[in-house]
Amino acid sequence: MKAVNLKQHIKGQIEVIYSEVNQIYKHLHQNPELSFQEKETAAFICNFLEKENIPYRSGIGGYGILATIKGKDPAVRVIALRADMDALPIQEENNIPYCSKKAGVMHACGHDTHTASLLGVAKILNAMKSGFSGTVLLIFQPGEEKHPGGARLMLEDNIFAEYDPEIIIAQHAFMDLPAGTVGFRAGTVMASADEIHLVIKGKGGHAAMPHLLNDTVLAGAQVIVSMQQVVSRLSNPFYPLVLSFGKFIANGATNIIPDEIFISGTLRSMNEKEREKAKVAVRRIAVSTAEAYGCECHIDVKDGYPTVYNNEKVTEKAIHYSEEYLGKENVLPYPVRMTSEDFVFFSQKYPCIFYRFGVKSERNKMNGSLHTSSFLIEEEALKTAVGNMAYLAIRFLEKE
Repeated sequence: MKAVNLKQHIKGQIEVIYSEVNQIYKHLHQNPELSFQEKETAAFICNFLEKENIPYRSGIGGYGILATIKGKDPAVRVIALRADMDALPIQEENNIPYCSKKAGVMHACGHDTHTASLLGVAKILNAMKSGFSGTVLLIFQPGEEKHPGGARLMLEDNIFAEYDPEIIIAQHAFMDLPAGTVGFRAGTVMASADEIHLVIKGKGGHAAMPHLLNDTVLAGAQVIVSMQQVVSRLSNPFYPLVLSFGKFIANGATNIIPDEIFISGTLRSMNEKEREKAKVAVRRIAVSTAEAYGCECHIDVKDGYPTVYNNEKVTEKAIHYSEEYLGKENVLPYPVRMTSEDFVFFSQKYPCIFYRFGVKSERNKMNGSLHTSSFLIEEEALKTAVGNMAYLAIRFLEKE
């Protein structure tokens, strides 16, 4: 099918299925589940796939699902499309009919839109399968928001036992782009993310007699301050590095210094060598600073997600195909971000592209960004999310 005809056909199909995709999105938004707890979400997806007569395997790396749509000649080319499906521990504050039903749990990162969009793509591609050659794998992934990452677990569970994809494509909702647009960037696009957990121990006691104890609170505060030199003085300034601590628990009282305190934070880097160097420095500074205050420090640095890399050739093609579908004016660059993604585990093994689709409009311009209690998409953005990914899938299947 010629590109112009393919574009018109998919856009026509979007108008037919948009209402259904929107209802799926609202159902998922109303019923969020935390990382590795996506039981009902997975059941909903499986039920949809069964109704559409799309074969699938479930229970991969937890609640992960792999669906398969085979064209005329399944072995000609194999590509994969991925959507994550977990929510965040955030209390939703949006006043909408489909607000989260679960206290303290919300789809604040757009994973409901990713899953709903991929189900829409599945419906379109399944209806078109007699018109293209190759195989499309649909990955519905759990646990993107939580270590060790659902992508890693699905790979360890041999997700691609039957088919090995040539490329893997993922998309993500993005509040910094207007609805109807998509964003691309080649190379390293997102940071690595490691977790840092500290336990500082000493001899606590009465706060009025500091000379008789080891002040764990003061030691912890100084550890945080001292470790800022990892970014300001020990890292190469040409590579971005972020070290932030968001958790400090000192369960004492106004007149009690506790025997131990707990500190947790995150280390983000855009360069793997700088990442490893920083992890060594963090350990050294934490331990030595605590010792200077008469305390001991137990530190656990959990290796998280490496940097996300977009294959240059795949990105170049994806930009070209997206311009065919949406027009050049609606295909934009997006900036490097210090956020992280477990999609990296796919990109370490296969040529991959991770792109953004805009979800901002006049109607939701006052809503919050990703990972906030007021995050909410412009619903019309679902048309772009479904249509562009379906178009990319078929164009990447074609031999050039």
